[in-house]
Amino acid sequence: MSYSQHTTVTLSRDVIGVLIPAGTRVELPLGAEATITQALGGSYTVEVQGHLFRIDGKDADALGREVTGEVVLSDNAGEEEVAAAVRRQLETVYDPEIPINIVELGLVYDCRLEPSFDNGWKLNVTMTLTAPGCGMGDVLVNDVKTKALQVPLVREADVELTFDPPWSQDMMSDSAKLQAGFL
Repeated sequence: MSYSQHTTVTLSRDVIGVLIPAGTRVELPLGAEATITQALGGSYTVEVQGHLFRIDGKDADALGREVTGEVVLSDNAGEEEVAAAVRRQLETVYDPEIPINIVELGLVYDCRLEPSFDNGWKLNVTMTLTAPGCGMGDVLVNDVKTKALQVPLVREADVELTFDPPWSQDMMSDSAKLQAGFL
């Protein structure tokens, strides 16, 4: 669900938020007023006392929202089906400041599956960030790993962060450029 206008909620419990863009983990207290500014891919960007925080989808209940995210895939799915499921999962990882997923932003440089143990797959992802100094890098890398490992048959996920080549707006899909107002 995406919010066309900001929605203010009261936190129903203590919850960990990641300060944007520094990447610092902060405990937000029960009863705090949080304005949801972005709700995409199962995670939330909220404003609390003038600061932006990212709230993980597993903590959606603290915002009065439903926790979601189960991926369904048959036990005998082939490589193409697993790769498609992985791509759909990566399309649910959003930059916390830009309401566009990392695939459409052009942040994913390479995404490969290789056979792994127990008839499963190991995922290897090479990705970048919109800015090298972004404190949210570890958060996005963790999101990619977490969401990839939700795909049945993906047993391992290795995510490498690189800045070569450096990201530019030219790497965005036309859809992302249109959404961001660049076209």
